[in-house]
Amino acid sequence: MPSVRGCNLPDELLYDVDNHIWFQDQGDGTVKLGMTAVATAMAGKLVAFTPKRVGRDVRAGKSCGTLESGKWVGPAKSAAGGEVVSVNEDMVNDPSIANADPYGAGWLVILKPEDWDSVLGSLVIGSDVTAPYEAKMDSEGFGGCA
Repeated sequence: MPSVRGCNLPDELLYDVDNHIWFQDQGDGTVKLGMTAVATAMAGKLVAFTPKRVGRDVRAGKSCGTLESGKWVGPAKSAAGGEVVSVNEDMVNDPSIANADPYGAGWLVILKPEDWDSVLGSLVIGSDVTAPYEAKMDSEGFGGCA
């Protein structure tokens, strides 16, 4: 598993480095997505997660939900457009799950993407994510995960 400045980035995931979002193909025409460890470390302890409702459409590059910490409020932007088919209700009830387990219990939503094949080209596979994340952390002045 690649680790960039103490932030784990699992090999088996795909990354939208610019938006700090990971994707995992579920093998049934849907994709699960969540925040990276970098995102949760930068945000601090998450206190609120307001996802788009099941059945709603997300446009590519737009928010699939809003996250809030003590020092930050912002959108979780999805590189993929599509229909929200599942929401992580555990995250709604306790958003700090993503701080403790961003790649497991801390997922955000599952989408049925409209054009997944076209999105794939814009994502970075886990085995190749180290250099892009080093550059992103440099550009944002982020020292790493504690």
